[in-house]
Amino acid sequence: MLGIKVQQVENQLIIRWQLSKIEIPISDIKAVTLDDTYGGSEPSAVRIGAAYGASETILMRTTNQSYILFTSNEALFPKISAMLSNNAG
Repeated sequence: MLGIKVQQVENQLIIRWQLSKIEIPISDIKAVTLDDTYGGSEPSAVRIGAAYGASETILMRTTNQSYILFTSNEALFPKISAMLSNNAG
């Protein structure tokens, strides 16, 4: 199984997992935090990745939707945070 891949293309945050591709405008992202619950704390959030075997759960809140990323890649959260801080201001 392939892991979650995140990249920035212009003003979009692109999340890829398996055959899915989600594009989120960076300006719409309000908060990115680590979620210490097993299945994620937001029931209506879009879940990306496999919850079992994931060492980190990342909660991304946008103006319209919340996303929960299940990953074993501990570098993913700092990478997303850096992308957002580079685009702040």
